[in-house]
Amino acid sequence: MPKAIVAEDEQLLRAELVSLVRKAWPELEVVAECDDGAEALDAIDVHHPDVAFLDIRMPGITGLEVAAAAAEASPGTQVVFVTAYNQYAIDAFERGAVDYLLKPISPERLAATVARLKERMASGANRADALASVVEQIRAHLPIAEPAHEALQWITASVGKETRLIMVDDVAYFQADSKYTVVMTAEGEALIRKPIRELLDVLDPRHFKQIHRSTIVNMKAIAAITRDDSGRGTIRLKTRPETLPVSLTFMPVFKGM
Repeated sequence: MPKAIVAEDEQLLRAELVSLVRKAWPELEVVAECDDGAEALDAIDVHHPDVAFLDIRMPGITGLEVAAAAAEASPGTQVVFVTAYNQYAIDAFERGAVDYLLKPISPERLAATVARLKERMASGANRADALASVVEQIRAHLPIAEPAHEALQWITASVGKETRLIMVDDVAYFQADSKYTVVMTAEGEALIRKPIRELLDVLDPRHFKQIHRSTIVNMKAIAAITRDDSGRGTIRLKTRPETLPVSLTFMPVFKGM
């Protein structure tokens, strides 16, 4: 039975897409429904699905970054981008390496997409290189994403018995720790109760990137990134002595660095 994941940050839209996919392709098993790019990366790494339906615009890690990771981590996964934007890069979609669905999704368009996916899967062709090329073309045409709301500027965090005001720009990274999140700056660590998932919704996605299930790094705090033979990465920071591991599935975030 072929497998698929669906990644869409709007819950109602995600449920609608899953319902439409199941009607259009009853044999396709939706093994994961993801509400952000990080969950989608994990699902691709675990399931190696035949198909990934990816919303291009998601908080934190975008659908494009997920697709770039899929090209390396799961080359057999066919990608379908789901987007409300039809003014850019349609030529790149039409090259055949990936498909796209415009919101609102029509059953007719989805049926045509399913037919193309079945044909590609039957051919057994490895389209990883073509997918990576198309992702870069789409990225070049995509307008720079502005935050949907004013990004978080400062936080109040606990240091022992004190409560301190910390500017977000001074944070090197955030790291999940049990029921708390560690806020690490050049001066040391502090604690907040907001979980990593909620931080991704309020941090500026242009400057803060998830590098691990439990870690968000400030891109401006990075001094260097190295990659080992297994493909995993290590980040060296400008103001901290420790290094940060980058999961294999998150490495494509730093492909341009």
